[in-house]
Amino acid sequence: MESIPGIDPHVPPSGTGCAECLDQDGWWFHLRRCAECGHVGCCDSSPSQHASAHERSTGHPVVHSFEPGENWFYSYPEQAMFTGPELAPPQAHPDSQPAPGPAGRVPANWMSLLH
Repeated sequence: MESIPGIDPHVPPSGTGCAECLDQDGWWFHLRRCAECGHVGCCDSSPSQHASAHERSTGHPVVHSFEPGENWFYSYPEQAMFTGPELAPPQAHPDSQPAPGPAGRVPANWMSLLH
């Protein structure tokens, strides 16, 4: 298999939720996984947008959806979605974890707080 710049299929995800939101008592709408280092961050619709902040701070150009049933990649430089190789498991956050999440931290007015 040909390697794709910005994707390391052998690196596992950093956890089951957005690393920064979990550390800062935040919440997320959907999760994205850095395809290069495995960092799990929240999507750009989430209040804190940690996945794209990770891309800006590290230069890691590609994310993969970390939502159950989704198997797409997104290139920040190209602003385009594409298909790619299977990444190291797990492929998504646990089915028991809600979206938005994590459970117990999502405010009642969460829809009005999305970007």
